[in-house]
Amino acid sequence: MRKHGRGRGFAVVAALVGVVLLGAGYARAQAKEVVIGFLYPMTGPSAQIGIDALNMIKVAMDIVNNDVNINLPLGKGAGLPNLGGAKVRVVAVDHQGKPDIGLAEAERLITQEKAVALFGAYMSAVTNTASQVAERMGIPFVNADSSSPALTERGFKWFFRTSPHDGHFSEVMFDFMRDFEKNRNLKFKSVAILNEDTTFGTDSAKVQEALAQKFGRTVAAKIAFRAGTTSLDAEVGRLKSANADVFLPSLYTSDAILLTRTMRNLDYNPKLLIAQNAGYTDPKFVAEMGKQAEAAITRAPFALDLAAKKPLIPVVNEMFKKLSGGRDMADVSARAFTGFLTLVDAINRAGSTEPAAIQKALRETNLPADQLVMPWTGVKFDEKGQNIGVRAILQQLQGGAYHTVYPFDLALKEPIYPVPTWSERK
Repeated sequence: MRKHGRGRGFAVVAALVGVVLLGAGYARAQAKEVVIGFLYPMTGPSAQIGIDALNMIKVAMDIVNNDVNINLPLGKGAGLPNLGGAKVRVVAVDHQGKPDIGLAEAERLITQEKAVALFGAYMSAVTNTASQVAERMGIPFVNADSSSPALTERGFKWFFRTSPHDGHFSEVMFDFMRDFEKNRNLKFKSVAILNEDTTFGTDSAKVQEALAQKFGRTVAAKIAFRAGTTSLDAEVGRLKSANADVFLPSLYTSDAILLTRTMRNLDYNPKLLIAQNAGYTDPKFVAEMGKQAEAAITRAPFALDLAAKKPLIPVVNEMFKKLSGGRDMADVSARAFTGFLTLVDAINRAGSTEPAAIQKALRETNLPADQLVMPWTGVKFDEKGQNIGVRAILQQLQGGAYHTVYPFDLALKEPIYPVPTWSERK
C-alpha cells in the first residue's frame, strides 16, 4: 500500500477557531478543485473525536484524489471523473463544541471559503445550528454522526444524515434486553436514564423513556445534568437509590469519565449498563478508564471486530493507522469516512459543483453494502434525508477492547452479565 498523506500541505490559519486546509498542495497544483467545509471539535473535551475524524477524511481524500484501486466509491482512478478529474480539498474548522461557533463558521465556509457542501458536526447541538445556515443558503449539509432524531424532522431539504439516530440506537437496546432475557431466563423490570442536557442527551432520554413505556419497563429514575459538570455525586446517589435493572447513560467523553469515577467512588454497580455511544466509544475514554469500564455496553453503527465479515475494514484501518500514529479507526471515524465518501460520490455523480445538482444526486444515492465499511444494507436517503440502510449494533468492553455482542447473528462474543463488581475490576 502506498504511503498516505505525502505531499499534501497542511496549514493552520489563526482565527477565532483554527482553520486547517487539507490538500493545499493539490490546490496549488490543480486548476480545478472541489472545496468541502468540515466542522468538528478539534480542541476541548471531545478533541480526539475531531482529530480522528480529520485523519479519516485524509484517508478518504487519498482514495478519491489518487488511484488507490480499492472497492469503495471513487476508489479507482484519480480525482472526480465526472468533473474532469477535479481534486477534493477540505477546509476544516474547529467549532469547539459550541453551537454559536458552528453557526458562524458555517457561514464563513460558504461565503468566504466557497465550500460547495458542508460536512459535520458530530455534536447534535452544533449540527443543528450549522445546518440551519446551510438550509438558509441552499448548500448541501451531510452529517455522519449526530444522533438527535429531531435533526431529520425539521422539514429541511438540504440536510442528509448517513448514520442511525437515537431512535434506531435506543430501539436496538430494548431489542437486546428482550432477546437477552429469553436467552438467560432473566427479567429486566426497570431502567434508569441519565443524560447530559444538550440536544443529544435530551433527545436520547426522550426516546428511551418512550421505548421503556412501549416495552413495559418501569423508569425508576430519569435524571438530567449540565454537560461538562464537575460533580455527579448527587446524580449517582439517586441512581444508586433507584437500583434499576438496567442503566442507560447518554453523555460525551469528559462526562463519561467523570461518571465512571463517581460510580466507583460511590460503589454504584448496575448489573447492566447500555450507553448511548458518544463518550463511551471515544478511544480516550477506553484508554483512561481501562478495567473500570469493563463490561460496559454501548450502541454503535460500526465495530472493528466485524473485519471477518467486512473485508474492507482491515484495508481501510491500515491506511488510517499510518496517519494516526498507530491508532485504530473507531465508531465516529468510520462513520465520518462513510459519510464523506457518500458526499463526494454524490458530487461526482452530479457532474457539477452547483448546490442543486449535488442535492439532487444525494437524493438519488444508492450505495451498496459491499462498498461500505459499515454493517449496513447500504446508503439510501428517505424524503427526510435519513439513510434507510442503517443497522445499529451493540458492543461490550471486554479485556480493554470493544466486541460486538448484538444482534446475535453478528456477535463475535457472548455478553458478560452481570457487570463485574468494582472489587473484581481492580
